[in-house]
Amino acid sequence: MESPELARMRSEYARDGLDEATAGDDPLSLFSRWLDDAVAAGLDEPNAMALATATPDGRPSARIVLLKGFDARGLVFFTGYESRKGHELAANPFAAATMLWHPLQRQVRIEGPVTRVGEAESDAYFTSRPRGAQIGAVASPQSRTIPDRQALEERVAEVEHVFAERDVVRPPVWGGYRVAIESIEFWQGRQSRLHDRLRFTAAGDTWTRERLAP
Repeated sequence: MESPELARMRSEYARDGLDEATAGDDPLSLFSRWLDDAVAAGLDEPNAMALATATPDGRPSARIVLLKGFDARGLVFFTGYESRKGHELAANPFAAATMLWHPLQRQVRIEGPVTRVGEAESDAYFTSRPRGAQIGAVASPQSRTIPDRQALEERVAEVEHVFAERDVVRPPVWGGYRVAIESIEFWQGRQSRLHDRLRFTAAGDTWTRERLAP
């Protein structure tokens, strides 16, 4: 049964709209500006994005990951290759990602094929991480069932001992993925739920822009 409290929850969107002239013809430039705006607004983890993957038979799963880089080749995030999303991407290498900056009343949706980044790129990012996060990446059998928290902490202690006097080495089962941008949609909240939605679709080296009904 629908909760009456949830049914009454709504916010009115009243910020500036998004028109074609403001968006321009280059969605990567617009994405960069919107991400910069989210950072400048002081939002918590403005690089957080919901990543959806699916099994070959179409069963989806979604989780939050952190965007760690983007350019014309696509969006980059890092995770365990043996995680659930890693297995799903190995079998069905396509994903959808959504970034929501609610205080700015903005959302971006991206879809495209996914590939692993090169080992040098994964090594470089791994080296930049705090040592504790490096230890965790080595110690955690991501997405697998473990007996309890103590078992995980004991594994962390073992890894800390192994690398006590040297740099932590990136495990071969951990690294980066790149989501190529086949389509990217920009959503700007407007009054009365008449939101602005502009979608760019890749067409070779150019982009096709179209407006979608809210």
